[in-house]
Amino acid sequence: MEWTGEALLIGVRRHGETSVIAEAMVAGRGRHLGLVRGGRTRRLSPVLQPGNTIQLTWRARLEDQLGLFTVELLQARAAALIEDRTRLYLSQLVCEHLRLLPERDPHDRLLGMALRLIDSPPDGVALAQFELALLEDLGFGLDLTQCAVTGDSDDLSHVSPKSGRAVSRTAAAPYLDRLLPLPSFLTARGNAGPHDIADALRLTGHFLETQVWGPRQIQPSPTRELLSEMLSREV
Repeated sequence: MEWTGEALLIGVRRHGETSVIAEAMVAGRGRHLGLVRGGRTRRLSPVLQPGNTIQLTWRARLEDQLGLFTVELLQARAAALIEDRTRLYLSQLVCEHLRLLPERDPHDRLLGMALRLIDSPPDGVALAQFELALLEDLGFGLDLTQCAVTGDSDDLSHVSPKSGRAVSRTAAAPYLDRLLPLPSFLTARGNAGPHDIADALRLTGHFLETQVWGPRQIQPSPTRELLSEMLSREV
């Protein structure tokens, strides 16, 4: 069996003396792994850097086998990312998030969002929206369309940390110490200040912890904590 596709490289780990197992998000095919023979050589090491876009050819005798990757560099980002610490952390976090997805399950919307995040100036709003989409694709989407108590869709100000449903300002008033703030930019158009970005990343971080990292016994990413501070800092 064989196929060729464009992919974002999201991870590499050593395998044997000179080979690596590469992990990539492939358009139309999702998260895919494959063995790259000679992946640790001087010729291939610069190509196999997470954050690069590559052309992959996958070959295997059977569909459920790991298979072999042949790689060709399409867009190198590693050098530019190293020069900008915030962009580097953002790229690392995006790749970590994509590795949470099930294997061989297409998630082209997330792949497109990931590429825009990596190629654009660091943006806390876009990161929060990406994490909301990630939660949705993992089966833990938040309901931010209407109040869980009244059913109203106006003046939504908080989110239940248990149900992931929005709560209106009036209904939330008696329970503010138990609810998570809901930044308005997540439910309506508008600019977001540093405080709004901090609240949004706190919101998505809570549900990543309770629904994804915790159940899978994964330690929360220290990169995410640093990045959240950078993106929500007053300019």
